[in-house]
Amino acid sequence: MVMDPIFFYRNPASAVAEGTLQGLRVAIQPNLAVEGWPTEAGSRALLGYTAPEDATIVRRLRAHGAHLSGSTYMSELGFGLVNSRAGAALQSREADVELVLDFMGEGRLAAAGAGVYGFKPSYGLMSRYGLVGLTPSMECCGVLSADLGGIRAVLQAVAGGDGLDFSVPEEEAPDFAPQVIDPPMISVGVLAEARGGLNDGQNEAFALASAGLAEVGFAVREVSLPEWSLFEVVHRIVGSVEASSATGRYDSVRYGPRAPGAKNWNEMYLLSRGADFDTLLKSYLIQGAFFQFESCEAFQDACRLRARLVGEVQRLLSEVDFLALPTVLDGVASVAGASILLDATYTAFSSTLFANVTGQPVLYMPPGPATEMGAAAGAAGGACGLQLAGPRLSDGSLLALGEYLQSTGRGGE
Repeated sequence: MVMDPIFFYRNPASAVAEGTLQGLRVAIQPNLAVEGWPTEAGSRALLGYTAPEDATIVRRLRAHGAHLSGSTYMSELGFGLVNSRAGAALQSREADVELVLDFMGEGRLAAAGAGVYGFKPSYGLMSRYGLVGLTPSMECCGVLSADLGGIRAVLQAVAGGDGLDFSVPEEEAPDFAPQVIDPPMISVGVLAEARGGLNDGQNEAFALASAGLAEVGFAVREVSLPEWSLFEVVHRIVGSVEASSATGRYDSVRYGPRAPGAKNWNEMYLLSRGADFDTLLKSYLIQGAFFQFESCEAFQDACRLRARLVGEVQRLLSEVDFLALPTVLDGVASVAGASILLDATYTAFSSTLFANVTGQPVLYMPPGPATEMGAAAGAAGGACGLQLAGPRLSDGSLLALGEYLQSTGRGGE
């Protein structure tokens, strides 16, 4: 059997319903349930598992006429980008839109590697029902496409309340209708601390991107968030505790293979979990178990710190309409390789994980025309894409801002 280089599972069906997404080809990952499809989420812990019903997002995509191209290879339970093929279906033009789990910024870095736009929606905007998750309070489905119109259309179709998902609050979804952008009336804050880890070439690239915003008329000024470095601390502690708890369901009783040679149930749990998870994820789960059982005070402090950071970002966004931050592209290749080091993974995602802590929407803009981005990301060690972040539920306005920049040819350049 010859392995497909992009798709873990290709959809053999072609018939679709009529609707606003008819003709749109959407690739997903095998952590999003599609009835009858293998839903192994990149992990041996779910080997052989087939979804019994559609996830809410999948059901809504189908109802609006989208064609599901198939599910692409992904990292284990969506953690990082090791072994992931996120973005490849867009590069090969086998899909128009791709849904990629965004827990640390995977969707945005995958977009950077593919040279396309990547959107992380507000937390709670898209239902998680039917999603094989790892960190319930931080993850969501990111939406990737070479065309911002495709991202907007998908969000219009799938966003909104879902009584089956506790993480979707009972609130009105943002307006995704096209909006008129008047640059002089919009302020953009360039976050100073987010530039701390950039080299000279990346600093220059980000400075050009920021200057481009000013050149088309936006009110651009520098803003400060002194506690920026604490986003990683909070994400490491809170995320690992949630992951350790969430993966407790993979005990080889209902899901996945059982390790041989166990003398009792408890030994079977331990041996199977040791065999089912790879080194990177296991190190994360061990860290989470430590903070959950041995250092609960640190976890509680991280939760309080998270609330403070959310408040600080809200304060900044009361002073400016949007935030502009860099996205370093030269780490994309290494983070998608075979690295099993937890520290290296967090370093690679240091510019993106803030939004998973705060739950706010972020749009990744590639540095240049989307058709040229694949080559640019791989060749330019100093390349630096642009992230635009807004307040929670400003998703429609954020997309409108991106579409305006796309129309001017600015992108992230």
